[in-house]
Amino acid sequence: MKKPVVDYRSFRFSKLGEPEFSHLKLLGGWIVYFTLFFVSENLIPAETCHVIHCGLDDLIPFCEYFAIFYILWYVFVFGWLLYYLLYDIPQFKRLQIFIMLTQAIGMAIYILYPSRQDLRPDVFQHNNVFTHIMGLIYAFDTNTGVFPSLHVGYSIAILSTTWKDRSLPIGIKLLNLFFTLMVSISVCFVKQHSVLDVLAAVIMCIVIEIVLYCVKLYPKHSMEEKRSNRT
Repeated sequence: MKKPVVDYRSFRFSKLGEPEFSHLKLLGGWIVYFTLFFVSENLIPAETCHVIHCGLDDLIPFCEYFAIFYILWYVFVFGWLLYYLLYDIPQFKRLQIFIMLTQAIGMAIYILYPSRQDLRPDVFQHNNVFTHIMGLIYAFDTNTGVFPSLHVGYSIAILSTTWKDRSLPIGIKLLNLFFTLMVSISVCFVKQHSVLDVLAAVIMCIVIEIVLYCVKLYPKHSMEEKRSNRT
């Protein structure tokens, strides 16, 4: 088993400014995000939101089995953040910055251009564990603040970061590609998002990709990476 590159057992909040733990400040982006999520979910009336819909949405049936990918997405995001937090700090910074930018752009759009979708079924045709799961999700997550889809945005952020990680085998990268595609499909089949939300997330991530990797506004490589590039 790999040894973590940082011994977090010695972490104290008083050490947050030290180089060893300064990267943990990036996790504060989640506090800002959840605060803005609460505002957009509870303080913006649904009747004031723009309805997001296209003809393709009507051709996609509700399928509760896609809840599998929708739920596994939470493990996907948490798992990769934790992996890089333990074993590769530069990659953690790149991934977290990518995610923070999707959060910032997404929440700005949710607040300045409130959106909603009216695609959810009134009644589930089947009574099984997957429809129960979707019922719980519908109750927790309203049908507002949908354009763009952050489910898709986070998945692309992980795919982009892991695909550039030379330490990962191609099999893991292909698995991440498959999972990202399935998540993008699942949000439409469980009627959490319109196809337009997915397209908006893809465009948003392309813009972020250009900013981070073409304008070079991402964290510099570690010394180990620099040495490996010279050899």
